[in-house]
Amino acid sequence: MGSGAARIDLNADLGEGIGDDAAMLGIVTSANVACGFHAGTPAQLLATCRAAVDAGVRIGAQVSYPDRSGFGRRFMEMTTPDLVADLVYQIGALDALARSVGGAVTYVKPHGALYNTIVHHEQQAEAVVTAVRDVDAGLAVMGLPGSEVLSRARRAGLDTISEAFADRAYTPEGTLVPRGTDGAVLSDSAEIARRVVELVTTGRIGAIDGTLIDVDAGSVCLHGDTPGAVGHAQAVRDALTAAGIVIGAPPA
Repeated sequence: MGSGAARIDLNADLGEGIGDDAAMLGIVTSANVACGFHAGTPAQLLATCRAAVDAGVRIGAQVSYPDRSGFGRRFMEMTTPDLVADLVYQIGALDALARSVGGAVTYVKPHGALYNTIVHHEQQAEAVVTAVRDVDAGLAVMGLPGSEVLSRARRAGLDTISEAFADRAYTPEGTLVPRGTDGAVLSDSAEIARRVVELVTTGRIGAIDGTLIDVDAGSVCLHGDTPGAVGHAQAVRDALTAAGIVIGAPPA
């Protein structure tokens, strides 16, 4: 979305067995549901899909490296066939769970280290695109604006969703400041809300060094597993509504 955007999607990572999923489903319009490889049991994922359907929230498959002990936040070297197979497995399993309760997976958002890796890693980015296309060429890919995976997804004819992050600091290059770095995760609800409204209305956001950077986003991620997450998310939604911005998933 660029300057003057009047509509934005709000998404959150759910089904991980942490955070208040029920509260977040009353705020967001898209649910990135874990697929079991970094978090979530089949029963938890089924319950999350059912709750998303009941709330009228669209479902995305949040695929990950096979790394439950590291919560999917550690880089893994994987061959293309192995990574493609793992991703196809995850998308298919979550879609089956979603369909059993009247929903369906409509997009794919990689999680954690895989998400960050495919901003620049050509081989793994191509594997993600291949997996999504092989499962269903009608699925969209959600990722960071300017990332390798979104560029390759577009070239493959897939729909893409560029996203921004409400509670994460940005580098001047437009990537996320790594977790663990001082100031990487924001904690003030009012500041988070102000930044999101600025992003949606101007297409720009302040980087960690104070410079303004362009961020083209159709969706904003509201993390549900950080302290005060529900409060942050509600503040963002309230501020967007007050600014006259329509909150909803992009038209199909």
